[in-house]
Amino acid sequence: MTAMILAAGLGSRMRPLTDHTPKPLLKIGGKPLIVWHIERLKEAGFTHIVINVAHLGEQIIDYLGDGSQYGVKIEFSDEQNEGALETAGGIIKALPLLSETFLVVNGDVWTDYAFDNKFLFSSESLVHLVLIDNPEHNPKGDFYLDGTDKKYTFSGIGYYSKKIFENLSYGKQGLAPLLFKAVEEGNLSTEYHTGVWHDIGTPERLEILNKTIKKRVSVNSF
Repeated sequence: MTAMILAAGLGSRMRPLTDHTPKPLLKIGGKPLIVWHIERLKEAGFTHIVINVAHLGEQIIDYLGDGSQYGVKIEFSDEQNEGALETAGGIIKALPLLSETFLVVNGDVWTDYAFDNKFLFSSESLVHLVLIDNPEHNPKGDFYLDGTDKKYTFSGIGYYSKKIFENLSYGKQGLAPLLFKAVEEGNLSTEYHTGVWHDIGTPERLEILNKTIKKRVSVNSF
């Protein structure tokens, strides 16, 4: 199964940090955020990773290369000429590089979620989303957890069938309309992740996570 890391965002909320550095290369615990993803995907058995790039994308391409240093094959879906195509648009452009079922993970989250390179859809599902507890910045949640009447927040991690993107035109498109359509048609399933998850959306959140990791390292060193 192919994994796709979304790394084409402008990182506007992270300015001024992202004025000269793309958000995926900002460091968490001394390591670029995107490298955390690549290493965890490799540990889970993913050997083919697609990364879309736009804002300062050449820096990401130059830093990661072909992925051999991480024991994986990396291919880039380059959106620098078009400008970021948004989430669905970016996936649509990358479809020729992706397997029939593929994993997508936002490049600006940090998590210990156990990626599954043998994931299989249940029943009629074409999309499977990983949900987490609602953070302060999204108290009402996004999607109902299967079998409950409570909404949880979409973690930015999901498994997709290429069928969900059939007949969609190339260009800028958000993902949310497709997901809500899948809900209406009964093609979306969900699971609940209880482990670590952080949205690295602002400099303040980045600083908090770095302090947390530094504290853990300090404690574990004794």
